[in-house]
Amino acid sequence: MNIKRLFLVFIVLIASTTFDVSAQDAKNKMLDVELLQPEKLMFYSSQTPEIRFVAKNTANSLVSQQITLQIDTDKKIRLYSLSQQVTVNANDSAMFSFSFTLPNPGFYRCTLWLGGAVESRKFNIGYEPEAIVSLPDSQPDFDDFWQTTLGELAAVAPKYTLIALPEHSSGKRKMYRVTMKSFGNVEIVGYYCVPTVQGKHPVIVSYMGYGSKPWMPDADGNPDHAEFILSVRGQGLNQSSNIYGDWITYGLQSKEAYYYRGAFMDLIRAIDFVASREEVDGRNIFVEGGSQGGAFPLIACALDNRIAAAAPFIPSLSDYPDYFDIVDWPANSIRKKQAEMEISDKQLYETLSYFDVKNFARRITCPIIMGVGLQDEVCPPHTNFAGYNLIRSPKEYHIFPLSGHDVGPEWWQYRSTF
Repeated sequence: MNIKRLFLVFIVLIASTTFDVSAQDAKNKMLDVELLQPEKLMFYSSQTPEIRFVAKNTANSLVSQQITLQIDTDKKIRLYSLSQQVTVNANDSAMFSFSFTLPNPGFYRCTLWLGGAVESRKFNIGYEPEAIVSLPDSQPDFDDFWQTTLGELAAVAPKYTLIALPEHSSGKRKMYRVTMKSFGNVEIVGYYCVPTVQGKHPVIVSYMGYGSKPWMPDADGNPDHAEFILSVRGQGLNQSSNIYGDWITYGLQSKEAYYYRGAFMDLIRAIDFVASREEVDGRNIFVEGGSQGGAFPLIACALDNRIAAAAPFIPSLSDYPDYFDIVDWPANSIRKKQAEMEISDKQLYETLSYFDVKNFARRITCPIIMGVGLQDEVCPPHTNFAGYNLIRSPKEYHIFPLSGHDVGPEWWQYRSTF
């Protein structure tokens, strides 16, 4: 009997030990959680927002885990911390979801937590973007300031110079390096590509992003259009003569001295150039660009009625007070320069108001198509719509739910069709 009893105790100990190890494995194993429909992260007033996930369990035992969805405003103010227990059988998967209400139109930051401590993923969602309201804060002399500045640009002889680049040309289009004089008699440079076929051609003017490396049009592409890619002062092709340092902080002490006063005039000088060309159809001048280059088409359209339509994507330089609360750049750079120059907040925002896209929006009269990256942490969607929602001309937008500071490949077809 004693031997039997000892044997039974041994069997129980073995079984208990095996169970404890399995339970520990299940406890330590994390579910692999993914967004089930990542393309459906934009919500509208007729919908109850719901975010769906799939949890995958690759362990050989059941796993039960607490999943938490944290929702903050884009300014990082907590709205919700929603939790549920998700149980998935061994080597299986299960779907679950969180539903909630959103208090205001805008964009929101979501963080998914596993087991209450492990951050699984971050992503942004949006709600009724066309209802975002960010009132203009332009100063009373805004229009006069820009009319005077345009007058000063007009007084500068452009002195266009074209240098042929046969090594970058093709049978379809010829390439040129173009120099010209702009506001303050500053020389700026761009690349111009023109069809070899005689006649009047539409032209696309492309503006570069902040600090972008220069690129040329494809001489074999777009054979029915002329193209002009501009580098504004101190950037791109002009960087060897950059006297401005970090462009966005240069001359913050006043609207007259601020870097973008001259840079915005460079945009108009580019329109002057293409409009002066015999081979360009002046009724069909189009502008486009992304990031800083996405702000530039909106500014150019507001200041120059020769533009037929514009296609900005992920535009920056908009809604500065909110912009600075949502992301670190350019706030950190500007705040540092502000402190060095002992500029008050009132003075800073007054100066920036003359260069804020949203304050130009009411002046735009041509059609606009805008591309937005929902996951953009450089030019956040809130700031894109701050200006867009104030435009009164025909317009449309396309949000790319999975894109950060970029747009999806479909954008180029949307833009061409538009």
